[in-house]
Amino acid sequence: MNHKEDTALTLAALLLQIKAIKLNTTNPFTWASGMRSPIYCDNRITLSYHKIRTFIRQQFVDAILDHYEKPDLIAGVATGGIAPGVLVAQELGLPFAYIRPDKKAHGLNNQIEGVVEAGQSVVVVEDLVSTGGSSLRAVEALRERDANVKGMLAIFSYGLAVAEENFRAAQCELITLTDYDTLLNKAIEENYITDSDIRSLIRWRMDPDVWSDAFQNQ
Repeated sequence: MNHKEDTALTLAALLLQIKAIKLNTTNPFTWASGMRSPIYCDNRITLSYHKIRTFIRQQFVDAILDHYEKPDLIAGVATGGIAPGVLVAQELGLPFAYIRPDKKAHGLNNQIEGVVEAGQSVVVVEDLVSTGGSSLRAVEALRERDANVKGMLAIFSYGLAVAEENFRAAQCELITLTDYDTLLNKAIEENYITDSDIRSLIRWRMDPDVWSDAFQNQ
């Protein structure tokens, strides 16, 4: 097992342990979009655990230095990417900015909070990637400032095909510390889920919309 795989499994176990990720195939969660899902992820819970947030920070730092060397700026996607982004920027001794989903409707109408200068190399930090839509709007906002976005790092990704397509179309590299497949492997190993759960979770990942519609029609 290489370091990346070991990190992914370790983090998946930690997220399950502190219930930052919850799995329930019989009483699924409702996402903001209205979709029903057997998985819910709230990585903000990691901030309450010093050792876990430090582990995440250090894995982000190592990944940035391994893949991009030291950028000029770390940018966090609001709101989940702000805290881990600040921790990474502090560790690397770099400036930090964050990006809102949309421009404010008042004041200076900012979408980006902080100083971003043309030509700066930027690594974006996110907590969670589902379809990639909101994450890539942050990348677009930075590019509109003529920043050089080197890539994005996230704590967790659902690994949905639509996200892969969206990041590929945006020509933005995505690196995640752990992902859905790793989570399922760890959940099976730790007896968090049954064989029936596994089949349902795999079906959901293959087509979340069909899974959601089928559940609502039961």
